[in-house]
Amino acid sequence: MKPTIIKVKDVMKKKVDFVDGMKTVKEALHEMQHIETKTLIVNKRHENDEWGMVVVSDIARQVLAADKSVERTNIYEVMTKPIVTIHQNMDIRYCARLFEQLGLSRAPVVQHGQVIGIISHTDMVLKGLCGKM
Repeated sequence: MKPTIIKVKDVMKKKVDFVDGMKTVKEALHEMQHIETKTLIVNKRHENDEWGMVVVSDIARQVLAADKSVERTNIYEVMTKPIVTIHQNMDIRYCARLFEQLGLSRAPVVQHGQVIGIISHTDMVLKGLCGKM
């Protein structure tokens, strides 16, 4: 029997928060609408730039634990850039393997070079394997 293919686009979170890297951490968190993703995607500055990403745990480690001011720390200071992106049609089994190989917990999902969602271990397991959420 042929295994059922579950694609990343079928289980990803489709609501994504984008932020300018020059925003302060406080401004970015204030504007964040989709807390459940725990992620901010940092906009490209120009066509040849790359996407950046800030996860809430990055802010906890690099700002809160370091006792830095959220009003004086910019997003670009805590972001990861460049980031690994996942194609929307990737099988979640391969996505999970890639996450394991690279030590990732979440990544943006792209279509035609544009971020269209966020995929995480939680999405792959609970939505992909169990059909929950």
